[in-house]
Amino acid sequence: MAQEIWGEIKEAIKQTVGANNFNTWIAPLNFCEIENGVAVFEVPTNFIGNYVAQNFSDVLLFQLSALFGDVRRLRFDVATSVQPAQPKARKIVENGEHETKSSDELPGAPLDPRFKFDTFVVGKPNELAHAAARRVGEGEAVSFNPLFLYGGVGLGKTHLMHAIAWELQSRRPDPNVVYLSAEQFMYRFVQALRERKMMDFKQLFRSVDVLMVDDVQFIAGKDSTQEEFFHTFNALVDQNKQIIISADRAPSEIKDLEERIKSRLQCGLVVDLHPTDYELRLGILQSKVEQYSTQYPDVTFDKNVLEFLALRISTNVRVLEGSLTRLFAFASLVGRHITLEVTQDCLADILRASERKITVEEIQRKVSEHYNIRLSDMIGPKRLRTYARPRQIAMYLAKQMTSRSLPEIGRRFGGRDHTTVMHGVKRVEELKVQDGQIAEDLEMLRRALEA
Repeated sequence: MAQEIWGEIKEAIKQTVGANNFNTWIAPLNFCEIENGVAVFEVPTNFIGNYVAQNFSDVLLFQLSALFGDVRRLRFDVATSVQPAQPKARKIVENGEHETKSSDELPGAPLDPRFKFDTFVVGKPNELAHAAARRVGEGEAVSFNPLFLYGGVGLGKTHLMHAIAWELQSRRPDPNVVYLSAEQFMYRFVQALRERKMMDFKQLFRSVDVLMVDDVQFIAGKDSTQEEFFHTFNALVDQNKQIIISADRAPSEIKDLEERIKSRLQCGLVVDLHPTDYELRLGILQSKVEQYSTQYPDVTFDKNVLEFLALRISTNVRVLEGSLTRLFAFASLVGRHITLEVTQDCLADILRASERKITVEEIQRKVSEHYNIRLSDMIGPKRLRTYARPRQIAMYLAKQMTSRSLPEIGRRFGGRDHTTVMHGVKRVEELKVQDGQIAEDLEMLRRALEA
C-alpha cells in the first residue's frame, strides 16, 4: 500500500520539479518505510542522497506529509547491492529494444523516444539547424566541429539533439554517444572531485565518440567546471570526435563564459533556431493532431481551432503543444466537440499569458542599448546620424509592433509631429531593402523584443 502511495507521490513530484530533474534525481530513489516521522529511502550513491536532501527535501516532505501524515525528516541509505542507475544513456541494439548502461560506464541522460527526426516539423525558421543536425546524425565525417545550436525556449534544440543521438545509434552498431545537460556535467565533475576520482572522470569523457551537452550556458561563471569542459573539448576535437552543444543564445552573448571557450565554440558551425512563424506552428499542430487521433479517436474539432492556436500562441512550441494536449484531454473527458468558444474557455490562462504587449518605451530602451547610445539622446532633439538613425528604427518598430497611432508615437519621441514619424518609418523601409546591416539589426531587435 505504501509503495502505491509513493507511486502517486512521484507523479506529483514530477509535475513540480520537471521531467529532467525527476529522471536524474527522484527516479533513482527507492522508498523503504516511514519510521517515527522519518521517511527512509535507498539511494545508489551518497552524492544523489545529498543532492536530493539539499534541493528537493521540501517537495518530498510536503508530498509525504500530505498522504502519510506527519513526516518531519528524510533519511537516505546507500544501497549496497544496487548499482547506480541514474543518470542513464540508452543505446539501441539490433532487435530494436533498448538496453542501458550504468552511470559508471556511460554518464549520459535518458533519450526521449518522442524526439526523433521523423517527428520534427521543418520550416523556414529551423531548416538550417535541421539540415546540420541530420548531417551529423548520419555519422559520416563533417567539416564542422562542434555543431552549436542556439535559440529561445521551446524552439527545438533539445529535440534535435535527441534526434541526432537516436540516428547515430540506429546507424552504427555500438556508438559511444553521450547526451547530458551542462548541469549534469557539472555535478559529475563535482562528484569526481569529492570522491577523488578525477582521472576516472577524465578517462570517461575522453573515451566517447560523440559528446552532446545541452544548455551549456549553465556552466558560465563556474570556473573549475569551465576549465574541465575546456580540456575535455580540446581532447575530443584532437581525436576528431564529434561535439554538439546547445544554448539559449550565441556563444559570444553568454555572459561569464570564458573567452577561450567562446572561441572554441565559434570555430565550428553556429546555427540559430529562429522563432517559429505561423506556417511552422500550424504544421506542428497538424502533426500533433495526427498523433492524438489514435489516442483520442472520438474527439472532433473545428478546423479554425488550429489556425487560432497557431496565430495566438507564437513564442513557445512547448506551450503550443501543451495547449493542444489540454484541449484533447478536456474534450475526451467531458465528451465535447472542440469549437473556438470551447478553446477560448479551456485555454483562457494560456491565451492571457500570450497577450504580452510590447510598449514604445521598451522598444526605445532596447534600440538604445543595441546602438550603445543614451536613451535621452535618442529621444532628444539631436539630429546627428548617430542618434537619428536609431531613432527612426525605434519609430519603425513602434509602428510595426504596437497598436499606438503615429501622433502617440511622436509624443513618446520628445513630442515630435506625426509627419516626422511617418518620414522615419518610410526611410527605414527603404534602408531595409538597400542595407543588409539595417535589415539584420531590425530582425535581431524584433526577435529580442518578442522573446
